[in-house]
Order: sequence, then structure tokens, then C-alpha cells
Amino acid sequence: MQIASQGYIYGDQKIEAMSEAGRLDYTTLESLRQNHPAWRLLRADSAPLVVSFLHRVFIVSNRREMAQADLAEALEDELFVLRERLGEDSYPGTAQEYLNKWADNTQGWLRKYYPRDSDEPHYDLMPATEKGIRWLASLVERSFIGTESRLLTLFDLLHQIAEGSETDPKVRIAELRKKRRDIDAEIKQIQNGDIPLLDETALKDRFQQFVMMAGELLSDFREVDQNFRLLDRRVRERIALWEGNKGELLEDILSQCDDITDSDQGKSFRAFWDFLMSSRRQEELTELLDKVLSLPPVAESRPDSRLRRVHYDWLSAGEHT
Repeated sequence: MQIASQGYIYGDQKIEAMSEAGRLDYTTLESLRQNHPAWRLLRADSAPLVVSFLHRVFIVSNRREMAQADLAEALEDELFVLRERLGEDSYPGTAQEYLNKWADNTQGWLRKYYPRDSDEPHYDLMPATEKGIRWLASLVERSFIGTESRLLTLFDLLHQIAEGSETDPKVRIAELRKKRRDIDAEIKQIQNGDIPLLDETALKDRFQQFVMMAGELLSDFREVDQNFRLLDRRVRERIALWEGNKGELLEDILSQCDDITDSDQGKSFRAFWDFLMSSRRQEELTELLDKVLSLPPVAESRPDSRLRRVHYDWLSAGEHT
């Protein structure tokens, strides 16, 4: 989703933006209801089929693309099971007909495209579709909802912002010395035999927060990917309509590529990529995940086995973007 000054853009559709950040007035909501793919999905009679199938195929398995033949076969199996349960008249179309409909601009739930060096169409979720699916997943009742870890995360973010923007050397040094005193006090406490540990509730709270944020990060990649595609399409349109000489065109394109790299989104993505591409960081994440997932309170919650390699899923999604 690209946020423009006057509205939200989904493909070729423009949805009027909220007049103020976070404000949902009638005009905005009516525009979203009429045009937003996620809202359209929630209103669809076939939503249980679409959401359950796409969630299982793309989100649970973290698939960033799937060939048409493989996706159609998986959907045909899903339709067979549903017809056995609900009757032959349920979902009478073929799997390919449904995929074509879901990828059509009138629905906008799947992206259909041809990868380089391939003559077979491939599919991926549209970011708006994943948002709608994850919102529905959030409606499922949870037996435990942690709040402490989120509060601590918010405090930590505020500290990072305040400290990272402080230009006075004396203030920075005073803050570092305070941290050193706190660390020294904690070391002394442990040396005296008093080792503070998180209780089971605190462990579950923090692990739940990790799971939620890990999934949201994977979801963000599709949105970043779409934004980069929109920028790329604008460059291609500029090439097609260019009437000047080639040197000026090349200079203009390179300037726009620099703008992408130097944008807030480009800088953030590059920082993420540099961090995750470090072999030391990958080893550290592997060790941390193994340790955390082996803790009894965490293991008792039966976490998804894919969490053990979620950092490689991040890497795969980043490579795709």
C-alpha cells in the first residue's frame, strides 16, 4: 500500500485518505468499503473458502509464490473435501476459475504474474489480503493475552528514540554511566546468590509477543514488495512515455533508483537486510530460538515448529523482496 498525500492507492484504484491520522470518518470508511480488497474479502460469501485456503497455503507455510499448476491442484483438493462435506452444489466452479477470479482486479486478492525465465503464471498474496486474513486470525479467542511485554516494548522504543536523538554529549555520557551502574548492581546481586528470573506468566507473555511480531514482520514484506513494484512500474511508464534523449532518461532513472534506496522504506529495508545477512546474527538467533523453545512454559504451549527457523523465513522473504 502506498500512502499518498491525497489517498491510498491499491493497484490502479485510489482510495481517499483519512483527513487526519487515525481518523475514520464516514467518507473514508465508505471509500474503503467500496474499494479496499480486504474489506471486499470480508464481505464475500466465499470468504471462509478463500481465507482458509490462502492462509494455509501462503501464510502458514510462508510461501512467497506458487506456480499455477501447484496452486490449482491444492485448491482442487480443498474443493473436493468441501463438496464431500457440504454437497456437490457447493462451490461448483473449477479451481482455475476461482484462481482467475481471485486474481482479477475486481477482487484483487491474489497477484498473478510471470517470473523471469518462466512461461507459467505464478501467484502470491496481495498485502491487503494478508492484512484481512491476519485480522480475522486475531478474532479467534486466546486463552492468554499478555500486556506487560508490550508495555515494556513501548518504553524501550521511547528510550531508543530519546537517546538516539540526544545531541548533548554530557547527557549521553550521563545515561551510559547510569546504565553501567545498573549493570554493576545486577552483577553484584547475582554474585550474592540472588538471581532474578522471569516467572512462567512473564515467559509466556514475552513469547506470545515475539510470535505476534514475527508474523507481522513476514506480513510487512509483502507490503514493502508491493511498494517497490509500484515504484518500478512508474519508472517503466516514464521510459515508455519519454521523449527526450537516452542520456537524460538514464540520468532520470538512476536518480529515481537513488530516491528508492534513500527513502525511509529503502533505508529501513537495507538496515534489516544487513543485520540479518550477518552470519553471526543468524547463529545468535538460532541459539536463542533453540533455548527459548526448550523452556518448559514455552514448550507446553506447543508453538508452531516453524518458529525454530523463523529467521530463515525472514531471510527468504527479504530475498524475494
